[in-house]
Amino acid sequence: MFRDFSLQSLFMGLLTAFVGFASSFAVVLQGLTAVGATETQAASGLMALCISMGLCAIVLSLSTRLPVSIAWSTPGAALLASSVPVAGGFATAVGSFLVCGVLVVMAGLWKPLGRAVAAIPAALANAMLAGVLIGLCFAPVKAVAFDPLLGLPIVLAWAIVGSVNRLFAVPAALLAFALVLAFGIDMPADAVARLSATLVPQGEWVSPAFTTAGLVSIALPLFIVTMASQNIPGIAVLKVNGYEPRPGPLFATTGVFSILSAPFGGHAVNLAAITAAMCAGEDAHRDPARRYWAAVVAGAGYVVFGLLAASVIAFVRLAPPILIEAVAGLALIGAFAGSAMAAFKEPDSREAAAVTFLVTASGVGFAGISGAFWGLLAGGLMLALARFTRARRH
Repeated sequence: MFRDFSLQSLFMGLLTAFVGFASSFAVVLQGLTAVGATETQAASGLMALCISMGLCAIVLSLSTRLPVSIAWSTPGAALLASSVPVAGGFATAVGSFLVCGVLVVMAGLWKPLGRAVAAIPAALANAMLAGVLIGLCFAPVKAVAFDPLLGLPIVLAWAIVGSVNRLFAVPAALLAFALVLAFGIDMPADAVARLSATLVPQGEWVSPAFTTAGLVSIALPLFIVTMASQNIPGIAVLKVNGYEPRPGPLFATTGVFSILSAPFGGHAVNLAAITAAMCAGEDAHRDPARRYWAAVVAGAGYVVFGLLAASVIAFVRLAPPILIEAVAGLALIGAFAGSAMAAFKEPDSREAAAVTFLVTASGVGFAGISGAFWGLLAGGLMLALARFTRARRH
């Protein structure tokens, strides 16, 4: 095993961990806060997610000898950020996280459920995701309007670096955010003391609560976007790079680690898609059989980032919230563009996708249930009606 280790895999693993964390932790923070997490609970959730996905990557990569890269569910976090508050607060959200983890395990072990998820029309799943993402994607514009001197450097850093290398666009925006925070904002007198107090990692247990509204508003949409936007593409990335993974056990394992992180505030961990390509490609090593070490190193890196989660959040909280929202929005622009293009690609499902997108993007909930569920339901009914009408004509 250790003879497969290489400096090339070490470098790519460290880069993967940095990009995976820096490019989307702001989205996770926004999502947990939106469903009622306090600053301490959000820090606990971020820590739990990092440690869970790090350990999951290490376990799966060493046991399968495949470069199985693990990430938190960024689309799932965006879904949380766009959700209407549910009765019961964060405890209800945690209960929904647990249910989502159980559903992912079932999808991995029970093939009919896995096939049912795969049978959801791709156009509707992508339209729902686009509707979830669009609200956060407005944040960079709002940040510039809030204060051009603070918001514009973040957007420019993202645009300029992204034109050279898209992989580093969001880390560049995050660096610009840190510089804006350091030089453009008056720090509280106790800022250093507050940061020092967070150096010792602390998890916070949240006893889960279960409600029908929480299950329908959070658990079910979170399960769908995690499977459709992360787990299934993650398998595809491994196959494109010449590997033949067994999807079921991989899905089930990510579900188990999601369940373990949920009581501490973690929403979901899953197979990575973008960072999976980093660990599974030739840049990780010329020999495909030795690339799994890149995923192992990335997993160790995530654990370290998890232990620093409270300090990261304490630092971020020193700035106006709209600025970190802008970083989150920039991180999601690529995902929004891809999901919107996939949603409206096919003429036969375009109207149904538009209905799904609009209902979801409206952010309006009914009966305490978020727009994401209603959007998927409305689009599904439209698609069924269109297919029924076409069948009658023929």
